[in-house]
Amino acid sequence: MEFIFEILFNIFGELLIQCFGELLVNYGLRSAVDGETARRHPFLSFFGNVLLGAIAGGISLLIFKEHFLKAAWLRIAMLFVIPPLAGMMMSAFGKWQEKHGGERASLERFWHGLAFALAMGLVRFLYAK
Repeated sequence: MEFIFEILFNIFGELLIQCFGELLVNYGLRSAVDGETARRHPFLSFFGNVLLGAIAGGISLLIFKEHFLKAAWLRIAMLFVIPPLAGMMMSAFGKWQEKHGGERASLERFWHGLAFALAMGLVRFLYAK
């Protein structure tokens, strides 16, 4: 029972870190860039989000130096589970923004959110202790 609780707690922690990182970057981008730029250059916006995800992964390593999950197979599995969940959450946040009269930022689209979270997760996977 403890093993299952530990796995669920660690998965939730990893998801929370990635979504929190995405929301912080999203807030920063909203205040610094207008939405017009992302619509004109979606390809550049996508790779910008990948770069920002890698940077956020590096910053997260300064705070959380170790992996949350100890088993290597679980860390690999989380690379396939967490980014799509984060992408769905960011997409839902974007839909909520539009519903309440706001404008959807590029990071609030599924593929952009997934790319950000995957880049962040890969950096954490490769460089955490």
